[in-house]
Amino acid sequence: MAAAREGGRDRVPPHPDVQDVGLQRVLEALVDPVRRRIVAELDAAGADLSCGAIDLPVSKSTATHHFHVLREAGLIRQYYVGTSRMNALRRAEFDAVFPGLLDAVAAERART
Repeated sequence: MAAAREGGRDRVPPHPDVQDVGLQRVLEALVDPVRRRIVAELDAAGADLSCGAIDLPVSKSTATHHFHVLREAGLIRQYYVGTSRMNALRRAEFDAVFPGLLDAVAAERART
């Protein structure tokens, strides 16, 4: 994916290779219920969603932090469409490296 540029700044934040992300980091990202909710909602949507499209019980700055943690753990990919930051669950990549993990997160969300 080519990085979008605006005023010479890179608008696509860096994303780790899922192969390089350790299980400990992923589990630490998923320990928070708000982050599990984001992952489950992206999975259920089956499409990329903007940050604002996911109703979260936290302030905008706290939500930004949660999205950042998920991106740094390799769980989501973020990019811009106009002024909206879009979020894509990296399901296929995660299923290859951590089979069943995202299914467990989605199943937990379905039970609550």
